[in-house]
Amino acid sequence: MAQLKKSIEKRNALIEATIMLVNNSGFHATPMSKIAKMANVSPATIYLYFDNKQDLVNKTYIQVKEAYTKYAFATYSTEMSVEEGFENIWKRIANFKLKEVKNALFLAQCDNSPIIDETSKEEGIKHLQPLLTLWERGKREGIIKPISNYLLYAYSINPLSFLMINQKKGVFQLDNSHIEDAYNCAWNSIRIIN
Repeated sequence: MAQLKKSIEKRNALIEATIMLVNNSGFHATPMSKIAKMANVSPATIYLYFDNKQDLVNKTYIQVKEAYTKYAFATYSTEMSVEEGFENIWKRIANFKLKEVKNALFLAQCDNSPIIDETSKEEGIKHLQPLLTLWERGKREGIIKPISNYLLYAYSINPLSFLMINQKKGVFQLDNSHIEDAYNCAWNSIRIIN
C-alpha cells in the first residue's frame, strides 16, 4: 500500500512539473530531464509511467481536462432550461479558469497549439459532451444559433482564456460585475435574439 501511494505521488509530481514547465517555458523548451528534476525523480522514473514526452503531455492534458470538466458540470442538471444550464456551466468554467489558473493556462496552451495529438484532443472533446448536448438541445428548441459547436465555443467559452491571461498579468482584475457582463456577452453571442 505504501509503495502504491509513493508511485501515485511520483506520477502526480511528474504531472505537476509538466504543467508548470510547459506553462513557463513551452512544450519544446521543456526537456524530460527538467521535468524529472522539478518532480524530484530520476529521469528513468518517467519511463515507468509514460512512454515518452508526447505521452506524458497527452496524459497530463487528459487528466487536467477531466478535472476541468468534472468541475464545470458538477452542479449542472439536464432538467435545467437551456439558458439556465448554459449559465450554470459557463460560470463554473469561469470559476475554474480564474481559480485554477495553472491548469487553465495549460489547457489553453494545449488547445491552441499542435502539442497534443489528435486522439488526445478528441478524448478531451468527449469530456465536454454535456455542454455540446445542451447546445444541440438549444438549437432544436430555437434558442441557440444553428452554427458549428466550434464557433459557439470560440465566441462563448474561449474569451474566458483571454480574461484569465490578462488577470494573471495584472492588466485587468475581474470582479463579480465583470463576470456578469462577460456571461451576458457570451450568452448574447450564441442565443437567437428574437
